Amino acid sequence: MDTFLTCTMVFLMLLASFNLFVGVSNDAVNFLSSALGSKSARYNIVMGVAAAGVLLGCTFSSGMMEIARSGIFNPQLFTYWDVMLIFFAVMLTDVLLLDTFNSLGLPTSTTVSIVFELLGASVVSAAYKLWVSTGTIIGLGAYINNEKALSIIIGILASVVIAFTFGTIIQWLMRYLFTFRYQKVYRYVGGIYSGLCLTAIFYFLIVKGAKGASFMTPALIAWLDANTETLMWSFFLTITVVFQILIWFWNFNALRIVILAGTFALAFAFAGNDLVNFVGVPLAAMQSAGIAASAEAANPALTPTTLYMGALKESVVTPTIWLIISGLIMVCTLWFSPKAQRVVQTAINLSASERSEKEQFGSTVGARVLVRSGLGVNRIINQILPRSVLDNIDRHFEKPRLKKGEVPLPFDQVRASVNLVLASILIATATSMKLPLSTTYVTFMVAMGSSLADGAWDRETAVYRISGVMAVISGWFLTAFTAFIAAGIAVLLCIWFGPIFMVIGGVCVVALLVRSNFFSKDKKVEAMEGFEAGLSKEELRKRFNAAIDRNLKQTIDIFSNTTMNFLSEDYSAVKKDKLEAQELLDHISLLRSQYYLMISHGQGAGKDYDARNYYYRTFSNVKDVAQDLRNTVNQMEQHLANSHSVFKGQLRTNLLKAVDALSNFQKSLSEYVMSGSTTDEVLLRLSNTNLEEVNAFQLELMKEIEVNKMPLHRSELYLSILQLYREIINRYTVIVLLQRELNFMLTERHEEENAPAVPAKPQAQQ
Repeated sequence: MDTFLTCTMVFLMLLASFNLFVGVSNDAVNFLSSALGSKSARYNIVMGVAAAGVLLGCTFSSGMMEIARSGIFNPQLFTYWDVMLIFFAVMLTDVLLLDTFNSLGLPTSTTVSIVFELLGASVVSAAYKLWVSTGTIIGLGAYINNEKALSIIIGILASVVIAFTFGTIIQWLMRYLFTFRYQKVYRYVGGIYSGLCLTAIFYFLIVKGAKGASFMTPALIAWLDANTETLMWSFFLTITVVFQILIWFWNFNALRIVILAGTFALAFAFAGNDLVNFVGVPLAAMQSAGIAASAEAANPALTPTTLYMGALKESVVTPTIWLIISGLIMVCTLWFSPKAQRVVQTAINLSASERSEKEQFGSTVGARVLVRSGLGVNRIINQILPRSVLDNIDRHFEKPRLKKGEVPLPFDQVRASVNLVLASILIATATSMKLPLSTTYVTFMVAMGSSLADGAWDRETAVYRISGVMAVISGWFLTAFTAFIAAGIAVLLCIWFGPIFMVIGGVCVVALLVRSNFFSKDKKVEAMEGFEAGLSKEELRKRFNAAIDRNLKQTIDIFSNTTMNFLSEDYSAVKKDKLEAQELLDHISLLRSQYYLMISHGQGAGKDYDARNYYYRTFSNVKDVAQDLRNTVNQMEQHLANSHSVFKGQLRTNLLKAVDALSNFQKSLSEYVMSGSTTDEVLLRLSNTNLEEVNAFQLELMKEIEVNKMPLHRSELYLSILQLYREIINRYTVIVLLQRELNFMLTERHEEENAPAVPAKPQAQQ
């Protein structure tokens, strides 16, 4: 058994590496979104600063490791075998849970997951021990560190309210002071503001956080305590004076330094507070193995099932080398994990001041109620406050108009600095109290509070943003419930089946993680389909043509696959086709919505606007086809779900002919466009041939209804499929005509713009 437990400990250490990879992918949003969203520095600089913060912060996390050893359960009541099963079940559950949330692109709390996994596994393990020995679970509370566990849970929940409230209030005050045209006010108070921010960061990270560092000596800690006030005043005055001089004489942008320092601070605080979530359990398992080895050497009669782990309650300094190795893994994950980038984009979208092409979250009933309530409160406030006060506030919160072609940032540097400094202060304070506050809760809710105070949620976007916040918060609570139940089940299976389950479970988890993180294919929108502001007309034409051809091919492919799978009665395949049809519609809706961005951010007039009009008309037709495709595929899926029979005989043959005809139609259209033909005859003949075939298929259906008395739902489905066939032919014929006109117009204008200038005739002398 000793050998098996040693192997288990090694496996947990390997799993910790995966956990660092998965967990950092989830938590990268905490310290990257503000700097990247405000574009305060180049991507590589932001990543480098964050990496340095993570690496240094790891060395300050030693004091937090006792949370995994004795923060949730009382180890003196558990044997070596018990705690190893608990640790194994927790790690198994934790990695799978976080990987699932990351794959969905939703931030969740690694603190919540690890706390409730430890709680669930220890409660189930203790209950099983009591039931086997006494037949009851009376006395279960003695096995759990109730006071510490309760303080952790209350701290996590309270952090939601505290972070959102402080984020809203402080951002409102800072915006009122600086306004959105903050450059003018910044010249006079920029030094003081920067000094306060950097001093707060220095105090809460270095002074308050130093006590948890693995390399700090008692003498150095005592010196810091004795000289804290002198250090703080000296630091504040120096930073304020130096920065103010730089601002006055060299127009120095101190906010960039504050944001980068805040990024470093938040990465530092994240590593110090959250490293226990990733490696605390494996390190606790390693320390348990060391305790067991020492105890068995002193008393060979002890076994894993008789050795109780009271020694885990003792304070232990984690070796610095393990913390540095963990930090290096976290840094590598930051640079190379695509999942980290996806989760960061979620937070930036929810905080953005400008409406994006398509909101990431839909509308919910709860969000609608909150928005209506907020509007009601706003009306009451407007009635109470004097008009002069409201006008004064409106002037301070008035946003400047964007210049033509200017792409708006999700948020500016004032809000980014508030997000970073406030979040790092709250997290570092919790770390100094050895309280594993959820960094995700804090940073996300500070960002949401500041975006609300900044007016980023207007009436056009508020319901979607609030729905997003509610979705993420509900995901956190779902994490807590799932973590508790899943870890409890996992430890119970470990108890019942022992090494057999542990080996099988370990292999399955590693296989799933490798498949998810190294062999998954992320769906990406190809760059060629983007129509951002500033494109040349030739580039716009190329992308336009490529997008039309690609969407026609995808539409016909989905139609063909669904029809074949439907006729084969392959229900699971048709369900996948249904998802693909919906994704295609969403993507085409996104492309069409870029028409509005081209108007608001583009440049030029005249024929440029004509080109945009062609763009809108074309993609409106493409979207209509995609909607019909989605609706028809839904009908086919419902037909199979209800176990209705599929089409046979001539009707089946006609549908197979339709599949072939549409495939040929797509190829013919591509050849027509590539040929550069300027006549409509070939195109109209191709269209009419296919439409005549649709009409013939419909006549066949009428005969079938008359002869075999076909049920209404079968007739409606068949007519829907034929109508989709007809829509694809009609709409894409119109699309190709529009496409040809647009190409001709852009080519003509290109020739006009590049034609040599005609010299003016010299005037005759009088």
